[in-house]
Amino acid sequence: MIELALVVGAVSLATGIVAALALRRAPTVWLQLAGLAILSVCVPLAAVLTSGWVMFHMGADRKILAVAAGSAAAAVIAALGLARSITRSIRRVSNASAELAQGDLSARAPTGGAGEIAQLAAAFNTMASSVEQLFDARRELVAWASHDLRTPLASMQAMIEALEDGLAEPADYLPTLRDQVRTLSLLVDDLFELARIDAGALSFELQETRVAGLVESAMRLVGPEASSRNVDLVAHLDTNASAPVVPDKIERVLSNLLTNALRHTPSDGSVAVHLERRGDDILVRVEDTGSGLPTEALSRMFERFWRADRARTGGGTGLGLAIARGLVEAHGGRIWAENRPQGGARVSFTLPAGGV
Repeated sequence: MIELALVVGAVSLATGIVAALALRRAPTVWLQLAGLAILSVCVPLAAVLTSGWVMFHMGADRKILAVAAGSAAAAVIAALGLARSITRSIRRVSNASAELAQGDLSARAPTGGAGEIAQLAAAFNTMASSVEQLFDARRELVAWASHDLRTPLASMQAMIEALEDGLAEPADYLPTLRDQVRTLSLLVDDLFELARIDAGALSFELQETRVAGLVESAMRLVGPEASSRNVDLVAHLDTNASAPVVPDKIERVLSNLLTNALRHTPSDGSVAVHLERRGDDILVRVEDTGSGLPTEALSRMFERFWRADRARTGGGTGLGLAIARGLVEAHGGRIWAENRPQGGARVSFTLPAGGV
């Protein structure tokens, strides 16, 4: 009968191992743990029933203990195997997070394993990609800002040295110096505005404003540049549309969008501004007849610190559209870009509408 006890113990052990392997394939940690709980009950229960049957027929205590011990060992081995599988998946995510914390921004976690752990790994990888992209963009911003600061400063230094050496008269360089100072002032203003947006430090006193008036003012500001480029400015405005806004901030948004559109519209082209009310929103669209936006610009042109020659040229460091996005969102609106079916680009934004 010892052979019978060994057979029962071996069957119990094999059953536990097979069940543990099957549970590792369960799609979620919840199912794995639930299966482990059921397994830990069923295998010892089977051992008890088998032990009772042996005891009833044979009355051998050692045989009963052997069967019980084998069944219990099967349950323990199965539980340890499944626990190791679960902790191995979690450890992979933990190791990747440790690498990221140590400065390896390319660290990613394997996305295999149970459903919850796979979702955790995917969320971690998305976060890591965002962090890596942010750090890359900040490094690029420092490089661009350094270049854009160095160029006018070097020019101003050369002109001052020429004046000190008596090689030129002040009147010769004053207009150029004024332009260089204006360029530096615009750059500093854009950096400061973007820093306030990122810090959430903007404080607004909203005023019920006729948006058409802001569009007309922004178009007057870019009118000389449009004329010099031989680009037509066209407006299709709902003069009754109004919204609670900070007028100078929305005017700046419009100026940035119009300037960006003008710089990418060929001579004899046109830039059009459409303003209308749609439901509870005011919709503004700035359209140009340029070559349109590349795929990367469509998805990234409003990201903070990102710059591309086609999509981000405002403010010297390519901050114009990042500022526009921050100001629109601070007003409770949203902004997006797309290519027009007939050619050219369209940048649209919404604002919560005011009174009818």
